[in-house]
Amino acid sequence: MSKRSSTNKHHLDLEQLLRKSWYRLRLSVRCPSRVPTWDAIVLTAASPEQAALYEWQLKRAIRFGRISDSTVTLAVPDPDGQRIGSGAATLNAILALANHYKTSKVASNCSDGSYIPHESSENEASTSMINFLRKKHILLLHAGGDSKRVPWANPMGKVFLPLPYLAADDLDGPVPLLFDHILAISSCARQAYNNEGGLFIMTGDVLPCFDASAMVLPEDTSCIITVPITLDIASNHGVIVASKTGNSDEICSVNPVANLLQKPSMEELNRHNAILDDGRTLLDTGIIAVRGKAWEDLVTLSCLSQPMISELMSLYEDLVAAWVPARHEWLRSRPLDDLSFLHFGTSSEVLDHLSGIGTRLVGRRHLCSIPATTMSDIAASAIIVSSKISPGVSIGEDSLVYDSSISGGIQIGSLSIVVGVIIPEKNDRTTKDPFTFLLPDRHCLWEVPLIGCTERVIVFCGLHDNPKNPLSKDGTFCGKPWEKVLDDLGIQENDLWISQEKCLWNAKLFPVLPYFEMLSLANWLMGLGNYGKNEGFLSLWQTSKRVSLEELHRSIDFPQMCSTSGNHQADLAAKIARACLTFGLLGRNLAQLCQEILQMKDSGDEICKNFLELCPNLLAQNSKILPKSRAYQVQVDLLRACNKHEETSEVEHQTSFRGQDNNNLDGLEDQTSRHRKVKVELPVRVDFVGGWSDTPPWSLERAGCVLNMAITLDNSLPIGIVIETTQTPGLLITDDASNELYIKDLSSITTPFDQNDPFRLVKSALLVTGILYDRILVSMGLRVKTWAHIPRGSGLGTSSILAAAVVKGLLRITYGDESNENVARLVLVLEQIMGTGGGWQDQIGGLYPGIKFTTSFPGIPLRLQVRLAHQVLQKVVIRYLQRDNLLISSIKRLAELAKTGREALMNCNIDELGDTMMETWRLHQELDPHCSNEFVDRLFAFADRYCCGYKLVGAGGGGFALLLAKKTESARQLRCALEENREFDVKVYNWSVCLEN
Repeated sequence: MSKRSSTNKHHLDLEQLLRKSWYRLRLSVRCPSRVPTWDAIVLTAASPEQAALYEWQLKRAIRFGRISDSTVTLAVPDPDGQRIGSGAATLNAILALANHYKTSKVASNCSDGSYIPHESSENEASTSMINFLRKKHILLLHAGGDSKRVPWANPMGKVFLPLPYLAADDLDGPVPLLFDHILAISSCARQAYNNEGGLFIMTGDVLPCFDASAMVLPEDTSCIITVPITLDIASNHGVIVASKTGNSDEICSVNPVANLLQKPSMEELNRHNAILDDGRTLLDTGIIAVRGKAWEDLVTLSCLSQPMISELMSLYEDLVAAWVPARHEWLRSRPLDDLSFLHFGTSSEVLDHLSGIGTRLVGRRHLCSIPATTMSDIAASAIIVSSKISPGVSIGEDSLVYDSSISGGIQIGSLSIVVGVIIPEKNDRTTKDPFTFLLPDRHCLWEVPLIGCTERVIVFCGLHDNPKNPLSKDGTFCGKPWEKVLDDLGIQENDLWISQEKCLWNAKLFPVLPYFEMLSLANWLMGLGNYGKNEGFLSLWQTSKRVSLEELHRSIDFPQMCSTSGNHQADLAAKIARACLTFGLLGRNLAQLCQEILQMKDSGDEICKNFLELCPNLLAQNSKILPKSRAYQVQVDLLRACNKHEETSEVEHQTSFRGQDNNNLDGLEDQTSRHRKVKVELPVRVDFVGGWSDTPPWSLERAGCVLNMAITLDNSLPIGIVIETTQTPGLLITDDASNELYIKDLSSITTPFDQNDPFRLVKSALLVTGILYDRILVSMGLRVKTWAHIPRGSGLGTSSILAAAVVKGLLRITYGDESNENVARLVLVLEQIMGTGGGWQDQIGGLYPGIKFTTSFPGIPLRLQVRLAHQVLQKVVIRYLQRDNLLISSIKRLAELAKTGREALMNCNIDELGDTMMETWRLHQELDPHCSNEFVDRLFAFADRYCCGYKLVGAGGGGFALLLAKKTESARQLRCALEENREFDVKVYNWSVCLEN
């Protein structure tokens, strides 16, 4: 697959692509029955120790909702810790997964009914496993080996380096890692396999930004994803040579693959005709999709040819070559959308992706503790994530500080990287001069815990140093040639190297000493200040135990590194939570922060219990501005964190609606004793965008915007009520389902109402209008008949609009204020009394004719304490009360889209309105993944070719779908196609905009 990359709208496209990918990832984790996820995710590792670290990261990804609980996760080291090449590592990973399934007996209990019987021979067992595995969908990520050119990422694994794209979407969530974004991109690739098993291979140092859902995979073979790239970059990577035959246009090319080249020189590129007409060449992204017979062959090779795994085999040069015409069979490229190749092969590339094309996506402050601007000097462009910065610290432009704690007196230059550094406060009062440490511009600093060492070793180098470059060929340390470094410091070559190969990777540079001595020697080795040929430093350095980057890589204490990092991040979360509880208005997501705090093994539980003790003071401190519902939700979240389930239920009950005096209607005088009869008929409403922003408590605290329209169905107003007075006192209620109720004693109508009471809507209307307390019912009675000629659960706002009709009718028959504004306000109160909750958009949609854009402002709606009964609404509101940042950003976006949709309608731009509807539908599924189902997904996929937009109506996804056809003829074609297709038993309604009520 190849794609001609476009840069015109690169920033916007990258953001949209990542958002779409993350949306699909979250949907696949929360609702895998609708959006299939990977059956297994496998990472390759260089050693058992690195594999253990990766297992820790995989568990973290599951805990934070990046990977589904149903997905098998596995980190597989190379056998015996020996480098076997990516090809053999692929076979080894597949074999390890097969053994995992066999050991855990997952296969015998799998949902698709397949199982592994107990065969009599090893070959029979392997054959059964092959048949089992070939149906599975596997994501394989090559993440093993050493990251020589990004040495600071070596301890954590390059695939787990921080990449805070879209971090602002979830301010209290974990810092997004490169791995998380790879998971998001790969989640879109899963659908390309449909129900046929296969393998999707990616590499851990590349973020390929493309719409993987657009892939069309060839059957029974493999497929390589490529992107055009400049020749200087291609010389460090693999290159695809495409055949001159095939199809090509402005967007993509479709050609058979002729050959594969590995890190080719200019001469090789020319000799193999690998240079395109525009001077670029096709880069291998490291993404390989294997499907059908090719996948079965690969599984067979893994399970039945195990001796091959111990041999050095390249995925690129050996395994993939089997599918290339110059070596063997054909491989076809397929068209894709624009593909961006974000390579994280060097430290400078990492910073480029954070300050260049991805700058507007980057969260520059995330889960961090930073002093006031008058106490520090931190550049606005610096990226500080999962870190604590003390007063007296300076950080330069475009630098990255991650998973670190920096004490006062530390200066970090521009374009520098600091990772995993814990610099304690130095409380040495014997010296007059305070301790200082300077990391120059374009440098990297990190710490590594070593097995058997009590101190963490301080490691550093220049941003552009290539540890693989030999001493004699452009080798550098801290940005300076080795010859100058040795001369300036008085170091001899034999102090650093004992082998013939001399480079930064194997130079025994880094001393193992008490912490602050290591820091001082670091400044000396960097050649800073007046250190020069300081005999004291040179002697201390020469006599100390020293290690090289190569030795560090083999001796990392991974358990200690995980523990330190986990405790550091938990401590940060605890400080943020305490500040939120002590000083703030509870604007942070305490439930999410507590997840992180509880990872602190020794004290996490105790910290949460201490937070719980602060709850009684919350309302007392901020009673004028803090919503009670939010204070109760914080208490619920903390009780859950402390595993106090019984108390949690009690506090949850306090958040329910307990009734309040919202009836400020004056008693109406008995206007007349004569018979009266009123009839109110209303349309239903169809919403384009903005739902959820009208719903309390959002609408009580933030602005809401909704774009909807009133419509008739089959040329009639489907919702109505008839109310007439009777000479017999009492109340008779009937509905269109032949339910009937007579109430003689009206004083018996009291809250709370039974949720199964079919007449609670009318009863609630009698309460909110004040009619129960009016003298009109002393001498006469009322007969009320309601109807709604639309299917139940339509999503057309039926319940609220029927409530509006009842309220309007009751006010009319008693000469009350039946203005739309008053009716809409009373319906909002009515729904709280009923216990259904809900916002204002439904009644507005039915009361006011035509298409309208409606806004609300905080403070104008009634101040209510909401009790929720509907599960979807309840879940969304609880997430809002928890200050779930993803939910808040989604509803904010819905309100913005309402304005966009209004402009589209005003400009008669149907395509833009369709785009607005599509994004709205995605956001509704983000808020509630169960608002749709497989039938609806199939229906929309079927209608896609005819439509520019579609969604289920209503915020929670109703039984009616709104399909916006591209043109009149498309609408006719879609209607005929739906009527002829037996798969979809749906009714297409005739409708029109209701222009007057």
